[in-house]
Amino acid sequence: CARQVFTPYSAPMPDWLQVILLGVIEGITEFLPISSTGHLLLVEKWIGERPEHFTIFIQSGAVLAVLAVFRERVVELMEKWREMETQDYLKKLGFSFVLTGCGGMALKKIGWELPNESTPIAWALLIGGALFVAFELHHRKKTKKTETKKTIPGITWTIAIAFGVAQLIAMVFPGASRSGTTILIGLILGMHRREAVEFSFLLGVPTLLAAGGYELASALKEDPTAVQAEGQMLLLGTLVSAVTAFLAVKWLLG
Repeated sequence: CARQVFTPYSAPMPDWLQVILLGVIEGITEFLPISSTGHLLLVEKWIGERPEHFTIFIQSGAVLAVLAVFRERVVELMEKWREMETQDYLKKLGFSFVLTGCGGMALKKIGWELPNESTPIAWALLIGGALFVAFELHHRKKTKKTETKKTIPGITWTIAIAFGVAQLIAMVFPGASRSGTTILIGLILGMHRREAVEFSFLLGVPTLLAAGGYELASALKEDPTAVQAEGQMLLLGTLVSAVTAFLAVKWLLG
């Protein structure tokens, strides 16, 4: 018999439904330790591809979820910004963001783009998942005994640098989760689980907003008519990702 070649089924799908599905996938995967960009790129192979700026911009909606879930923590940082501990925390948060931003701009300068092939995304997902499972199995008992809750996490400069580099790794390898990579490196460096999750999520606020804003501005500069034409779809995808991410983050913290 002749060997059949499998190809993804690509039935016509309404634009609004495609956007809602992508928004749901983005919201679920952005802050869980699995790659949002990787999953979006893989799913687009089946339901239809969208511009790169769409994939990156709808991640901004997830920022709203973080601000809503961590509103008490955000208010605390704002009210206590004059205190030394809070200033130290914010300095290291800002340093991680700047490190990621400078690295991201450098990658754009040399012409880096999101890959169109599924193989590197799949490998990054597999390796990242295996590392998480290995870490959890090795440290399960130790973590349960030592994990405590702190008001101000003890973030070192080593951790701040590591989180910035981890975000760049996730940027270069879309199958590598931004939150997953940063949380894993934080746990390896001795952070408590809650501390690592909080710092990763708060770091994602400026990172995702800056990335989304930059991509949208670049797209407007290149083809403003096309971007304006899909304005409603961008808004829909962003809102759906925000609602879904809120539910996902609440579940994850629980």
